[in-house]
Amino acid sequence: MVASLYGAAQESKSIWVYLEVDRGGLTGVSKELITKGRQICDQLGWQLSGLLLGHHLQPFAAEGFAHGIDTLWLADDPRLENFTIEAYTTVAYDALMEVKPSVLLMGATPNSRDLAGRLAVRLRTGLNADCTDLYLDPETERLVCEVSGFGGGVLAFIEMAEHRPQMATVRPGVFTPGEVDRDRVGVIIEIEVNLDPEILTTNLVERSVGEQVDLTSVPVLVTGGRGVDGDFKMLAQLAELLGGEIGATRPPVDEGHIERERQIGQTGVVCSPKVAICCGISGAFHFVVGIEKADVVVAINSDPEALIFDYADYCIVGDVHQIVPALIEALTVEREVILG
Repeated sequence: MVASLYGAAQESKSIWVYLEVDRGGLTGVSKELITKGRQICDQLGWQLSGLLLGHHLQPFAAEGFAHGIDTLWLADDPRLENFTIEAYTTVAYDALMEVKPSVLLMGATPNSRDLAGRLAVRLRTGLNADCTDLYLDPETERLVCEVSGFGGGVLAFIEMAEHRPQMATVRPGVFTPGEVDRDRVGVIIEIEVNLDPEILTTNLVERSVGEQVDLTSVPVLVTGGRGVDGDFKMLAQLAELLGGEIGATRPPVDEGHIERERQIGQTGVVCSPKVAICCGISGAFHFVVGIEKADVVVAINSDPEALIFDYADYCIVGDVHQIVPALIEALTVEREVILG
């Protein structure tokens, strides 16, 4: 493999987190990565830095410090107001080569995945994509990344011996954001933005954002597996009555019964609801990791030997097509009584 532009001998002992902004604030996965980076840096005595690119960024800088950033590398420029891969790659590359951090963490979001791949090629380093966990070995000071494969049936633990920075993208919802300290302050280092007009080949004509749901933060999650026979309308009724959202295992997604962004588990979204209701789900490991952070798990399955019952707080043995409608009816009646 080709050598990276800098190696372990030239690295600075620091972790960088790329801070992504969306809908007026830092994304949830950015906050999660700050928390994880903060834990590692506190253990090793390293510095935690944030990389923030965009325009009119002061409110987001304060948010980064409140969640645990020590130093914020900030590029504030009108040409960075909207994400374009050429501009963001150039500015991020220049900042990384100036400091040479040991680790760069990014969220596994569409824009960050795009940026991470470009940076890895430019820096001639490796990229561990869609990680489900990570830690830093205190003896070797190498980042160990957990990555799943073959539909979640295999877990690989990957580390880089010499290539730097050690890069990883992490799925939203894998880690839990830490406590916020609004009085916490840090150091802002402004990045000089040098952009040759010739490289700015992308022009944003219009930005349209469709309806999205963040399953990582819903209070109630009603999930369906192969056992619901594609009847997610039924589950949607139950979720609405409970103030929650619906999710699914991989088979219903592959069969086209529900959108892929609602897939729960190791190859989908990792959630931490207060209540997770699992309907017609066998309980394979690669699904369970998606709801194991739930405060309460309720499982409905006709098979008394289903693996999902090993992870559930409340186990209901029965036909999901009978039990869920009965729950809907009971909740509807209760709502009518409350509303008079």
